[in-house]
Amino acid sequence: MESKRNVRAWVTFGAAATLLLVITAACDSSTGRVEENPSATAQVPPAPTDIWSGLLQRTPYPYVLPLPESTPSGLDGTYVKLEQKEGEHVHCLRCPDWGLEGGVWKLSLDRGIFRVYHEITGWHSLGSFVVSKDLESKEKLDQLIVFNDPVCPSSIGLYLAKLEGEALSLQVVHDPCSIRLRAINLAHLPWHSCQPPNGEAGVTDHWPKPAGCD
Repeated sequence: MESKRNVRAWVTFGAAATLLLVITAACDSSTGRVEENPSATAQVPPAPTDIWSGLLQRTPYPYVLPLPESTPSGLDGTYVKLEQKEGEHVHCLRCPDWGLEGGVWKLSLDRGIFRVYHEITGWHSLGSFVVSKDLESKEKLDQLIVFNDPVCPSSIGLYLAKLEGEALSLQVVHDPCSIRLRAINLAHLPWHSCQPPNGEAGVTDHWPKPAGCD
């Protein structure tokens, strides 16, 4: 059974990678938004609110694949999760990228750009993504393909995504980025939506916001 699951995972990854190449081949990389000096982390982190607001203004660099078209997907939105970890965070000069640290994590999926941020350490990164349907799944789950991450510019990650109610769950199919730390981080807990549940809640701002939502 394990070998069958592995074969299916690689078949799914191969199909998704082919789809990604078709999608990105249609993009005009010359018109993509490019940063002059992309980097995964800031050398001297500013205030937390400044980090997140600044990250929202940045766009990925097309390391090996063109930037996808700026079109919305069914997964677009801002999400947060709260990782529980015993003990205080130990400061380090070069912590592992995508390390599963305790505290609030924030994830934005916005028109082909993903952005991720850890409030306590200020660590952050961004990259490109595309969404398609997993036709082999009985549930017809979404496939989330991530790439152009400065932490691992040549790595492509493939996930099965399920948006149920106010929670986004990601299941890893294949992602070697940062010795698989990106996969462990993104799939460890569900990500809770910062989108108000209805129009009235959006107007009054009276609703139980998950920790970390602005």
